[in-house]
Amino acid sequence: MNISPGSNDFSEVVESDRTHVWHHLSQHKRYETSDPLVIIEGKGMRVWDANGKEYLDGVSGGVWTVNVGYGRESIADAVREQLVKLNYFANTAGNVPGAMFSKKLIEKMPGMSRVYLSNSGSEANEKAYKIVRQIAHNKYGGKKHKILYRERDYHGTTITALSSTGQNQRKDHYGPFTPGFVEVPHCLEYRSQYGDCSDYGVRAAKAIEDVILREGPDTVGGIVLEPITAGGGVITPPEGYWETVQEICRKYEILLHIDEVVCGLGRTGKWFGYQHYSIEPDMVTLAKGVASGYAAISCTVTTEEVFNQFKADPSDPMSYFRDISTFGGCAAGPAAALENIKIIEDEKLLENVTAMGEYLMGRLEELKDKHAIVGDVRGKGLFCGLELVVDRETKEPVNESVTQAIVGDCMANGVLIGATNRSFDVYNNTLCLSPALICTKGDLDKIVDAIDNAIARVSGT
Repeated sequence: MNISPGSNDFSEVVESDRTHVWHHLSQHKRYETSDPLVIIEGKGMRVWDANGKEYLDGVSGGVWTVNVGYGRESIADAVREQLVKLNYFANTAGNVPGAMFSKKLIEKMPGMSRVYLSNSGSEANEKAYKIVRQIAHNKYGGKKHKILYRERDYHGTTITALSSTGQNQRKDHYGPFTPGFVEVPHCLEYRSQYGDCSDYGVRAAKAIEDVILREGPDTVGGIVLEPITAGGGVITPPEGYWETVQEICRKYEILLHIDEVVCGLGRTGKWFGYQHYSIEPDMVTLAKGVASGYAAISCTVTTEEVFNQFKADPSDPMSYFRDISTFGGCAAGPAAALENIKIIEDEKLLENVTAMGEYLMGRLEELKDKHAIVGDVRGKGLFCGLELVVDRETKEPVNESVTQAIVGDCMANGVLIGATNRSFDVYNNTLCLSPALICTKGDLDKIVDAIDNAIARVSGT
């Protein structure tokens, strides 16, 4: 079917979608009696569905991805120009955009030096886990192979990525999981495991050390952490947390792997979320906003020290990193990523994120003052969450049906927001916001006003 840009009849598209497409994170029974949402076009921060309805997108493509907004012709032009010149060659060889993007990226990441390209966040994290495991075999006789992950963090959807995910409902029914992954406690001060205390961040970090000592420091080779927990409820780290985590990693020779799949490329007001906290990682993984969704690309970035361990003994045929990603050789991804970085630089979007993030947090605090259902507001830059509760004193979470009803009300009124979704037994109660880095005060006012009105209608306040 050939649909012209001006066509208003997408009925065949909708029916084909209903009949043949298996949507992500979706219970399809409802599509037997209602149409699936089909997005036809996007421009700036607005998208339009098959019925012509306009939405203001407060979640950058639904999953924190379209950082520079929709309809960027310069990115599309860069991709087309590259595709007609060279679309693909396996990354056993280099290509121009891959080399130049890697150079540009490393300029933004002092202390890092090597970029391994693949095509999704899950895959980027898998590469990092394989690096830890191979170093364990080459350097420690296989013993230092365990990888720690944090309760409430999310690192991807493959079986091994789920093995390192601290969200039980995402993991249910998919086991048995890859062995050697060990959970450490969360660092959400709002739900402190230790009651009221002045040193919560240090205590939460020391809980990681307790796990290391329990498992045996000589068995733990790596730890993977989000700088700010995303799908687990937009959890910003408490004071003292990251400094202590880094000290612990150095003390026990544990590789520190920072998962920047959501926070990376400007979302928090710096190029990377970890740069707010003076972290010096050994590995950093990126995806989503790297090319703002204009092409598939992810990166596993390492220090030169990590990289050098895979060329130390060329006489050993097992010593190099014996991994490949088919679409890591697709030249469209780095071509799009280069132009994406240029847009962020030229339009001073990091500065906009900082200014608009402060404005958004102020507006969300107003919602907290107005509605008792809002128990906590937290975030960094244009990455914010509102945790909803039945009672502020007990902090009992609202049922996830309430959270989803608020999301649904906003959508019905032309604003798209997110929420923790099928992640926990009882804590699917946080509204999530991640508008594009280009947003204005007017955009944010419309988003917050939609949430304000939705809370009032759903909760009766």
